[in-house]
Formats: sequence, C-alpha cells, structure tokens
Amino acid sequence: MARRMIVWSALYFVIGVVMGMAMSISKVYTFSPVHAHINLLGWVSMAIGGILYQLFPAAGNSLLGETHYWLHMSGIPLMMAGLAGLLYTENPGFIIATSLGGTFVVVGAILLFINAIRYMK
Repeated sequence: MARRMIVWSALYFVIGVVMGMAMSISKVYTFSPVHAHINLLGWVSMAIGGILYQLFPAAGNSLLGETHYWLHMSGIPLMMAGLAGLLYTENPGFIIATSLGGTFVVVGAILLFINAIRYMK
C-alpha cells in the first residue's frame, strides 16, 4: 500500500508542476484551483499517507487502509475533472462530479484518521 500511494503521489506531483508551468507560460490561470488541489490532495496527502503506511504496515494492509486508498484514488480525478469542467464551462452539471469526488476524498481522509487511531500507537 505504501509504495502504491507514494508512486501515485509522485505522478500527481508531476501533473501539478506541469500544470503550474503551463499556466505560467500561458499567463492563463483559470485552472489554478485544480493545480492547487492536485498538489495538495494528490502529491502531499497521498505522500504523507504512503509514508504513514510504510511506518505502520498493519494500517496500510487493513481494510481501512485499502478503502482509504481507493476512495482517494477515485475521488481526486473525479473531483479535479468536475472542477476543471466547472471552471472552464461554468456548467453547473459539473458540480455533481466535483461534489462526489470531494466526498470520496473526505471519507477517505476520515478513514485515514480512524486508521491512525487504530494502528499507529
């Protein structure tokens, strides 16, 4: 689990810095919120989760750890696609994807918290 989270977090880091570079070059900052969320939720949060699961393997190998991983991994792309669509088109239909993805990430974060209490003593 730890390796998967850290590898995926590194990919999100690449996506985030490429987005930042593209926005700087183009001087179009429409997707700044997407860039910020990819860096925070994708790179930082997943890296920290991966490090915690490396330090506490029982937490990473638990059902809570696995569920946290999958909620995070499905929630981030869904939320970011919805947010990008909302920012680009202002179509309120994208609120559904943004909200659903955000809910997945929040529930995943709560599971990480419960997992920390349970296994990280």
